[in-house]
Parts: sequence; C-alpha cells; structure tokens
Amino acid sequence: MRINIAIFVSGSGTNCENLIRYFMGSNEINCELVISNKADAYALTRAQNLGVATAVVPKAQLNDEAYMLQLLGEHQIEFIVLAGFLPLIPDFLIKAFPRRIVNLHPALLPKYGGKGMWGHHVHEAVKAAGERETGMTVHYVTPVCDSGEIVAQYRVALSPEDTVDDIAEKEHQLEMKYFPEVVEKVVRGQIIRDNNL
Repeated sequence: MRINIAIFVSGSGTNCENLIRYFMGSNEINCELVISNKADAYALTRAQNLGVATAVVPKAQLNDEAYMLQLLGEHQIEFIVLAGFLPLIPDFLIKAFPRRIVNLHPALLPKYGGKGMWGHHVHEAVKAAGERETGMTVHYVTPVCDSGEIVAQYRVALSPEDTVDDIAEKEHQLEMKYFPEVVEKVVRGQIIRDNNL
C-alpha cells in the first residue's frame, strides 16, 4: 500500500509539479493532495492538470484543528511536504505528524531563515551579504520557523557577478534535482540526515 503525501504550496508550484511527476510511477509513495492557502496559486492548476486532488485552505481553516485533521484523514495523508508554503504550520499538525512534515528552504540554514525569509527575500539577503555560495535546505518542521532539524543540504558556488535572479536560478536548479529524492528517502525512512557538502 502506497504512502499518501500532501504537498502544501503558496505559489506557482514548480517544486510541487516536480514532486508529482517524480512519484507518478512509484509503487510506494503517492502525491494524494495539494493544499494551498491561496485560491489563485498556479500550483493548484498544475496539480489538477496531473490528476491530483486540491484544496484551498485559508488561514482560518488552516488553524482549525477539526477541519484540517478531517481533510487530511479523508485523503489518508501520512506525510506532509511544504514546497513554498508561507503560513506557519499550527502546533496541532506538528503533533499529529511527528517528524512527518518537512520544509524546503532556499538557503543554507541556519543562515537566512526565520520570519520574512522566503523567496526572493532570501536571495536578496544572500547577495547583499556577498556570500560565495548558497543552496537548499530540507528540514523537519517545528513550531519555530525554519529551526527544525536539518535533513539535507545541497550547495552551489556563487560569483560576485551573480545577480539576485542568477542566485535564485542556481538555487532552484538544486531544488529541481534533489528535492524529490530527499522527500522519497525521508518518507521511506531511509534518510535522517544527508549532507552533500
């Protein structure tokens, strides 16, 4: 029996689509549900085009324990993947899915994490600091934003000539290459920590 995962997204959903396509032929893992806090998130269209169920969950419903547990229960969700999901995950979900929620962050945590550090804000901060490298981090979700135990990190070199868009693209290429593999290993219990340093 396949393990059902839910992908939580807020934006365009390139990682979401990449995950869905990656697991399409899997006998072990199924992308069962895509949840977004934004009704106009293009990730929902990507998911629907690939035959995956979707749900729009505004903040009030996200923080409604009965609603969320019922929604996830109806789809028999066993693991949650955050792929560009901006709201904080409520404590009751973290307790209901212990070490079964992971988040993708577009920087090498613990640098450039925390409130307000998402998307281009992260890449702008990396550029402003003159960093010679950046990367992606996958970590377990805890009640404190971006502070959970790191599962995997992948790095890429930067040059002083790189623009913020260049930095974003280099980091995004890492996500496309490595994120589905990391999710697969975590869901299957094959990985606790894996650093490509």
